[in-house]
This record gives sequence, structure tokens and C-alpha cells, in this order.
Amino acid sequence: MSRHDERAVEAVAHEAAQFIAREAGSGSLITVTRALLSGSHERITVYVSVFPDDKARAALAFLERQREAFSEHLKSHVRIHPMPRVDFELDVGELNRRRLDELT
Repeated sequence: MSRHDERAVEAVAHEAAQFIAREAGSGSLITVTRALLSGSHERITVYVSVFPDDKARAALAFLERQREAFSEHLKSHVRIHPMPRVDFELDVGELNRRRLDELT
């Protein structure tokens, strides 16, 4: 990935964190862990962790409903052309890390 792509991905992750902090309710804590740009630059996946774990489905449903609003937010705050489609996914790596911490 080029330096330009890395900066764009970092900017999207940062803006996603700000958008979620502003728009999400207080029922759960949604944290952006990372973002990945597809090889074709058509999609960007924003990975999130959710606490408590039992609120993960509701949080992902909320993020999917807010996808268009977030895309509009990105258009006004980040210069990426063409704007990739944004997907949100639960960061299972973060879940696995937390489970390991609980076991040790």
C-alpha cells in the first residue's frame, strides 16, 4: 500500500471514530480498531470492537443504517477520489485478544 493510501485509510478510521462517538447512543461503547482498503480501492472496511459483547449485533445494525450518513460525512472531511464504499465489520482479532487476556 502506498503512503497516500495509508494516509487515506488513517483519515477514514479517524473520521469513523469521530462520527461514531457523535452519533452512537450510550447503550454500548463502539471503538474503531482499524480500517482496510481493498486492492481495487472500491471498498474500505472499518473494523470496530463493541463493549459489552452482547450489544455487537445491535451496534453493527446501527452502523449499517448510518452508512450513507457516514459516507456523506467522509465526502466533506476527507479527500479520496473516487470515494470507496464503506463497510463496517466486527474486529474478531480484538475479540480473540480480549478472550486471551481473560484466560491469563
